[in-house]
Amino acid sequence: MATHAGYNRWCYNWGLSLWNAAYIDGYKPNARKLREVFTNHTKPMNPWMKSLSSKVYQYAFIHLGEAFKRFFQGLGKRPRFKKKGKHDSFTIENQWKAHRIKWVESQITFHRLGQNL
Repeated sequence: MATHAGYNRWCYNWGLSLWNAAYIDGYKPNARKLREVFTNHTKPMNPWMKSLSSKVYQYAFIHLGEAFKRFFQGLGKRPRFKKKGKHDSFTIENQWKAHRIKWVESQITFHRLGQNL
């Protein structure tokens, strides 16, 4: 799970740096464009990402887009880079048809994480 949290942090920080650079250059970035650039260019160059859930990076960009939306509406501060060990988290969704997360009595099995808790 720590690997997925680190992956989330890496993607969020990558997206934030790209967003800031694009905004300074006069572009209007959004979460969808970040996800397309990441999927087509950055992810293929990093083979270690293939063993991790793709939902993690998708939600990292969604959360970054929501943070900027709140900032531009005046409801929050400008998004900042995430630090290791400080509120580490990640988001995945439960897809019951694919049985990615199984609940059996007191055990939880995560399909892509390969863990039983």
